[in-house]
Amino acid sequence: MGSSSSGFIPALAVLGPTASGKSALGLWMADQGFPIEIVSLDSALVFRDMNIGTAKPTPQELALVPHHLIDIITPSDTFSAAEFVVQCHALIADIRARGKVPVILGGTMMYYKTLVSGLDNLPAANAEIRQAIEQQAMEHGWPAIHARLAQVDPITAQRLKPNDSQRLQRALEVFQITGQPLSGFHQRDQLEDLRIPTLAIEPSDRAVLHKRIESRFLDMLAQGLVEELVELRHNYVLDDTMPSMRCVGYRQVWEHLHGHCTRQEMIDRGIAATRQLAKRQITWLRSTANKEVVDPLQSNWLDSVRPWIQKQIEELLP
Repeated sequence: MGSSSSGFIPALAVLGPTASGKSALGLWMADQGFPIEIVSLDSALVFRDMNIGTAKPTPQELALVPHHLIDIITPSDTFSAAEFVVQCHALIADIRARGKVPVILGGTMMYYKTLVSGLDNLPAANAEIRQAIEQQAMEHGWPAIHARLAQVDPITAQRLKPNDSQRLQRALEVFQITGQPLSGFHQRDQLEDLRIPTLAIEPSDRAVLHKRIESRFLDMLAQGLVEELVELRHNYVLDDTMPSMRCVGYRQVWEHLHGHCTRQEMIDRGIAATRQLAKRQITWLRSTANKEVVDPLQSNWLDSVRPWIQKQIEELLP
């Protein structure tokens, strides 16, 4: 039966790039009668009222199997990797207490990395965020950036001078990427990564995935993505530096609404940005050790992975 020994997370992880079929797999598992509940591993699904651009499961899909960490904060708020880990561990305990198996499902690889490795690895630099900070500094000066950092990370701001551009930029960048102040990062307690059974959904043909991404983005526009963002901006106080508005798709629509690009340019940028996201996710997945890999482009991919899922579920049942 399930292990609760030190170093082991008693849950199943399902990882994959955007548009690869993760949600379909989770719903299929529930339909097959596996006793599961899903914990979302997605930094965009946490935001309420952001439904179209996040490809959020429909109310009907959410009713098929319990989902967690979806619609938990407003688009004006932030949700850090550290907060994810705390809530994820609490949910794992609750789900197991109900006699079910937690399935941590999604594509936010930083959340997964933090879950198994802790918080000592700071995020890599993000060129777009760094450029945006530099642009704001050019317009308002680095002391204004320092004042802004003081609002979200007063501990780091206190030890930095208002003209320390490099460190100010990095501190604010870390906050915008993770939703967590730089001062909140700490050395992890464990010497080795925690172990968790992990299924990686890795498409074998990048061109097919790219076509899926294009089709899905066009579908989102047809469903009213632009109108959704207009309504979000009416209902919430938002700006383009917030994590919610940095989400792929919303960022490009924001630029279009502000007249920075035409509709076609918005479409091209949205598709390109989503493909870049998928590329980063796949690269990260391929560097991940101790995983079971399945190709979602194979016609029988769900049936092919069933024996592995069955085995893991049986071992994880509390």
